Amino acid sequence: MRLLSTKATCNSHGQDSSYFLGWQEYEKNPYDELHNPKGIIQMGLAENQLSFDLLESWLAKNPDVAGFKRDGKSIFRELALFQDYHGLPSFKKALVDFMAEIRGNKVTFDPNHIVLTAGATSANETLMFCLAEEGDAFLLPTPYYPGFDRDLKWRTGAEIVPIQCTSSNNFQITESALKQAYEEAGRRNLRVKGVLVTNPSNPLGTTMSRSELNLLVDFIKEKKDTHLISDEIYSGTVFSSPGFVSIMEILKERNDADGIWNRVHVVYSLSKDLGLPGFRVGAIYSENDTVVAAATKMSSFGLISSQTQYLLSAMLGDKKFTRNYIVENQKRLKRRQRMMVSGLQKAGISCLESNAGLFCWVDMRHLLHSNTFEAEMELWKKIVYQVGLNISPGSSCHCTEPGWFRVCFANMSEETLTLAMKRLKNFVVESSCTQRTALLNGTSKRKSLTKWVFRLSSRDHREQEER
Repeated sequence: MRLLSTKATCNSHGQDSSYFLGWQEYEKNPYDELHNPKGIIQMGLAENQLSFDLLESWLAKNPDVAGFKRDGKSIFRELALFQDYHGLPSFKKALVDFMAEIRGNKVTFDPNHIVLTAGATSANETLMFCLAEEGDAFLLPTPYYPGFDRDLKWRTGAEIVPIQCTSSNNFQITESALKQAYEEAGRRNLRVKGVLVTNPSNPLGTTMSRSELNLLVDFIKEKKDTHLISDEIYSGTVFSSPGFVSIMEILKERNDADGIWNRVHVVYSLSKDLGLPGFRVGAIYSENDTVVAAATKMSSFGLISSQTQYLLSAMLGDKKFTRNYIVENQKRLKRRQRMMVSGLQKAGISCLESNAGLFCWVDMRHLLHSNTFEAEMELWKKIVYQVGLNISPGSSCHCTEPGWFRVCFANMSEETLTLAMKRLKNFVVESSCTQRTALLNGTSKRKSLTKWVFRLSSRDHREQEER
């Protein structure tokens, strides 16, 4: 008799992906400046640890909030007993205001249309349950976040069909690629229920252009029963131009969006912008009352604690704090990203030009011994085990071109990043020396062989003349 169900044991979780395997290797041998200086440095985890001091400073100045007090009186009992899965009204209002502030207040959000979830993972899965039947498909542009293979497919039974994007146009979505993905779904007898994008992109670290966003709106306008999900979890990490454009801004600008608003849904979280993945704060925003009602019922399986909501409603409600935090956090991300790009350049490595996110999309194609994913995995293993850096190979993100890697920069100190870049540079230098030595040895052997063959052929020629 089987112990576990088919659902529990199916391999669609994606746990065997190199994305997760790299984490496992890091956990076996984690770098520590004092206790394990030769350990693996974690560069495969997109965490924002650059602005914790700003959060801690606010908490120190607001001890009543952290102590669950209001006007000096304890509200612990009130928070401990609150369990309405609609969420605290004060938190929902503070959250939508923060989302609008990140978007330059070019769009606003109605707190009655937001559904609170335990992180963006829960938000995306909830939308899959609401919008798709088992076996229905969503189209996703490549490369995409490896966790989507788990978040969107594992428990829902939904399928992912890739929109194949390439480096020839910096991995932007094209009309032909979108059409090909839709046709591929048809060949696989899958009903397409929508498109899901991350904007800014994980793993590219780039914002989507207005033309791409309008292309997607045109697509769902044409395909009457399809939806568009815009995962905007990195919207507050945009640190340079071009600026961030939300899908909500595109809808607001268009004159033909009346029949589309109820098929566009936004996912958000405080895991990246505020660096609070452990708080498990996510949200779905939709103008579709039916989707909101269904998602709210489903959210009972992944609620945000009332204590967390109370604390963050006060923090996000402090407009002076949020205004300063957004600006300062973006400055720090920009400085750190430039630090990594400079370190990569010194190692002879380039990356896709980026303006957002907590990572760079790094081009190591020149370090492959062949243009294959097997060569990419061989290089990845060397970087993990020999260099001591856990980075994410492009194949784990379903990139169609071998040799690209996602490398994170915001989850460590400047000193650790400097060490990581030094390790990588040394590896590239050693690899280049090894390749040159092998090339010279090969050339020398060919020359020796040529001389030997020449001597042999000359002797044979003389012998033929003597006979």
